[in-house]
Amino acid sequence: MEISIVVPLFNEEESLPELVEWINRVLDSHFKLYEIVLIDDGSTDRSWPVIRQLKKEYPHISAVRFQRNYGKSAALNLGFREASGEVIITLDADLQDNPDEIPHLYKMIREEGFDLVSGWKKKRHDPITKTLPSKFFNTTTRLISGIRLHDFNSGIKAYHRTVVKNIEVYGEMHRYIPVIAHHAGFSKIGEKVVNHMPRKYGQTKFGFERIIRGFLDLLSISFVGKFSQRPMHFFGSIGTVLILGGFGVLSYLSYLKIALDISGIADRPSFYLGFLLLILGVQLFIAGFLAEMISRSAPNRNQYNVADRL
Repeated sequence: MEISIVVPLFNEEESLPELVEWINRVLDSHFKLYEIVLIDDGSTDRSWPVIRQLKKEYPHISAVRFQRNYGKSAALNLGFREASGEVIITLDADLQDNPDEIPHLYKMIREEGFDLVSGWKKKRHDPITKTLPSKFFNTTTRLISGIRLHDFNSGIKAYHRTVVKNIEVYGEMHRYIPVIAHHAGFSKIGEKVVNHMPRKYGQTKFGFERIIRGFLDLLSISFVGKFSQRPMHFFGSIGTVLILGGFGVLSYLSYLKIALDISGIADRPSFYLGFLLLILGVQLFIAGFLAEMISRSAPNRNQYNVADRL
């Protein structure tokens, strides 16, 4: 299979016929072996009956419907498992992602050797309530991850098959897939300026509650990606610094008391600070030790992504 198009969707009955016809037209003119994978994330409108009708018209469609709404990350994760193409391209179902971008994205993966290519909606047709939070998170993600992308959460992305088969997407982490892929060892990540279309049907699914969840997911990805196999390096390092700091403060106060016979040492704020640093340091050290024990007993502790095999 040359290419798989994965489309997660939720309540997009109006846009689906036009989207599928457009995707099929582009694929039919550029590829011989292709598939369109539709993941219905528990739609409550007529999206599934529409998909069933489209399946009769377009034999290259495969589709899965969730019993309830699990979120875009779950839909994408299942779509990645279902896809069989050498290149997997994702599109949102609201017609704001342009299927005409597919051939160029495919070439960037197959001919230019990228692991992942993210679409950059340089000129967006979205309300300011959506664009401002997006700019904030893109800037924050660039600073934390070190990945130089302008649009991490773009719905249109292209992946080499090995990428989607070696990552797991859950929670709200679909917006940080490039970060997940980077932590999995896929370093050749690029972007392409894409044509962003105005919304034609329905309403945006964006909500302000996603801002907090998205930020927490970013912190989680960054921590797990760096320290999931060695949590003691994180907790133990901080704990050691605190323990040494507390020991240093208490040693200095002991010197004042014993060598210089200064009274009232126990009444000084530094006395309580020293003990606080010691206690916090020991607790973090123990937390790191326990996390290390849990990590070592995890069933996937020795599972690693293999890049090649002879």
